[in-house]
Amino acid sequence: MDPRSSAQDVHRCDLCETAIVHSYCDFCHFNLCKLCIADHISDGYDKHKIVPFQERRSTLIYPKCGTHSHKNCDLQCKNCNDIFVCSSCTASETHKGHIFVEVSEVYTTKKNAIADEANKLENLISPTYEEIALDLENQLANLDGGYEKLTTAMSKQGEQWHREIDIVVNKMKTEISEIKVKHRNLLQKHLDEIKQTQALIKQSLLAIEELKKSTKVSPTIEYSSKIREFSKLPPKVKVTLPTFIPKPLDHKKLNHLFGQITPLSTATEENVLSLNKPNTSVRELLDEPELVATIQTGYQNVTSVTYLNEDCVWTCGFTKDIKCFNIKGELLHTVSNKSKQRPNDIAVDSDGNLLFSDSKSRTVNKVNNGQTEELIRLQGWWPGYLCVTSNGDLLVTMVSGNDYQFKVVRYSGSTEKQTIQFDDGGKPLYSRNINVKYITENRNHDICVADSEANAVVVVNQDGKLRWRYIGHPSVTKKNPFKPFGITTDSQSRILTADRDNHRIHILNQEGQFLRYIDNCDLEYPYGLCVDNNDNLFVSEQLNGNVKKIKFLR
Repeated sequence: MDPRSSAQDVHRCDLCETAIVHSYCDFCHFNLCKLCIADHISDGYDKHKIVPFQERRSTLIYPKCGTHSHKNCDLQCKNCNDIFVCSSCTASETHKGHIFVEVSEVYTTKKNAIADEANKLENLISPTYEEIALDLENQLANLDGGYEKLTTAMSKQGEQWHREIDIVVNKMKTEISEIKVKHRNLLQKHLDEIKQTQALIKQSLLAIEELKKSTKVSPTIEYSSKIREFSKLPPKVKVTLPTFIPKPLDHKKLNHLFGQITPLSTATEENVLSLNKPNTSVRELLDEPELVATIQTGYQNVTSVTYLNEDCVWTCGFTKDIKCFNIKGELLHTVSNKSKQRPNDIAVDSDGNLLFSDSKSRTVNKVNNGQTEELIRLQGWWPGYLCVTSNGDLLVTMVSGNDYQFKVVRYSGSTEKQTIQFDDGGKPLYSRNINVKYITENRNHDICVADSEANAVVVVNQDGKLRWRYIGHPSVTKKNPFKPFGITTDSQSRILTADRDNHRIHILNQEGQFLRYIDNCDLEYPYGLCVDNNDNLFVSEQLNGNVKKIKFLR
C-alpha cells in the first residue's frame, strides 16, 4: 500500500520530520506542517505551489531536459518523433522551424483516453468475458449430464432390442421343443412295432424248438412257416434333425435400424463488441435469393418448420405426426401426438428436445429421448405458437377459451415469468381471435408476433412495451391484403415474415422498415419460417407439402 495514502500511517513533515503534515508543495513534492511552510517558500522561488495535503499531486511532474538539466520538458517536438523538449531546446538550431505541442495537452488527452479505456474494460469488455466464461462453465457443468442422457437413451434402445431378441429366441426354442416331441414320438412308435415283431419271432422260435423235440405227427405236419411273414422287414426310419440357419449380420443395416448419432455440431458465432468501430460481420442481402433444396414432407398441408441441426428440420401439418427430415429429404424420425390432434406449433429447446403445443389437451409437451412428457398444462386457455428465446425461456401464444382474448406468456421451464397482453393505455396489443399468430424473438430481444387477423406484425421489447407495427408495403404486384403467417429473424436482427396469399416473404430491419421481398424461388403459399445457424431460410409451403431451403444472404 502507498504510505502517502494509507490511513494507518501518520504523515510527518519532510522538513522538521516531527510535526504532523498539514500541507503539500505540489512543485517540490514536500510534506509540510504549518510552521514549516514559511521556511519552505522563503527561498524566493516563484514556482512553489502550496496545497492542502488531501489535494496533493495536482501539479504535473515533467521530465527533466537531457540537454538543459535545470529545465523541465513541457513541450514535445512533432518533427522529432514527439521527443520531450524544454523552452531552451525550441530556440536551438536543432529544432529550428519545428512544430511543438504542449505536453499538458497531450497528457490530458492521453489521460482521458486511458480513463475511457478503463471504463470500457471495466463496464463492457470484462463483463462480456465474464458472460462468455459463465456460459462455457455452464456448458462444461452440463456436459456429463448431456452425454449421460445420450448413453442412457442408447442403453434403453439396447435393452429393448435385447428384449425383442429374447422373445424371438424363446419362441424359436419353444418351436424346437415341439418338434423334438414329435420326433421322439415317431421314433418310439416304430420302435414299439419292431419290439412287437421281435416278441412274435421269439414265440415262433420256442414253438419250433418244441416241434423239433416232439414225435407227434399232427403238430409237425400242420406247422405253417413264418419265414414269409418275418422276411418282410419293416422300413428303416431315418428322421432328419431340424437345422437352424442363421442369417448373416448386415452391420451397416443393423446400425441404421438401431439408430444414429448426429455429428458434433460446433457453431462459432461472431462476437464483436461495438467500440465505435465498423462491424465487419455484417452480412448483406443477396440481389437474387437462391433456392438450395426442396424437401417433400408428404403432408397435404404443412404448417410449421423448425431447425434442429446440421440441415435437419422438424415439420408438422394437418396430422398427428411430427416428422424430422434431412436436407436430402430423407425421413429421420417421426413423433405422434398421443391425443391424435394435430400440433398447433413446434419448436426445439436449447437441449435439442422437440416441443409441441396441443390445443385439445391444452398442453405444451416435450419429447425427450423418444418419450413425450407434459411441460405446461393450461386452464381456460389454448396454447398456440411457440418460440424458444436466446436465454432458454419459452414464449407461448395463447387464446382464452370463452372470449378469444390473446396473450403471450414467457415460461422458464414450467414456471410463468411474464405476460404480454396490453399496451401502456390498457388496449389489447393483438387481435381478439383464434387465427394464426406465429411468434419469434429477435437478436435484440424484441418479441415479434405475426398477427394474421390484424394484417400486421406487432413488435414489443423484452419488457412487453410496444415498439412498432408493420402493416405491409405498397406494391403494384400485390393482389391480396397483407396477411402475415410465419415469422423468423436472422443473425443481423432482420425480420422475415410470410405473406402467404401474395406468395412472397417480406424482409424488415429491426426498426420495422421494409427492405425487400423474396418473391422468386417459385414460392407457393409460404406459411411457416425458420432460419438455421448459417442464415439459410426454410419455408413451408402450406398447400403442396414442400419445405424449401433458400439462401438469401451473401
